[in-house]
Amino acid sequence: MDTLLQTDSAWDGAPYANYPSGRPEISVLRITVPAHSVLPWHTHPMPNAGYVLSGTITVEKPDGEKRTVNAGDVLPETVGSVHRGVTGDSPVTLIVFYAGSKGMPLSQRR
Repeated sequence: MDTLLQTDSAWDGAPYANYPSGRPEISVLRITVPAHSVLPWHTHPMPNAGYVLSGTITVEKPDGEKRTVNAGDVLPETVGSVHRGVTGDSPVTLIVFYAGSKGMPLSQRR
């Protein structure tokens, strides 16, 4: 068994405060982002983490803080913090795990 990620904070160092209240709902999405894409600025209301199956993506915040993740890497996402993803010359395929509650949106555009 390999532990790919175990953390109590997001990639930018912000600690996770708590899980959302209400009935728990786990969502797992397979997301493919085309090459040369700039995703819209957005936030997440719950803890989540993305595993990069293929490609490379850079996650950035408006203040310029960035983290680049490659195939095989896991990124603990921020909660309530505005960010976006930017891809390079190759498409990126991610598996993203969201730990939310029933009816909660997975992300919100900002």
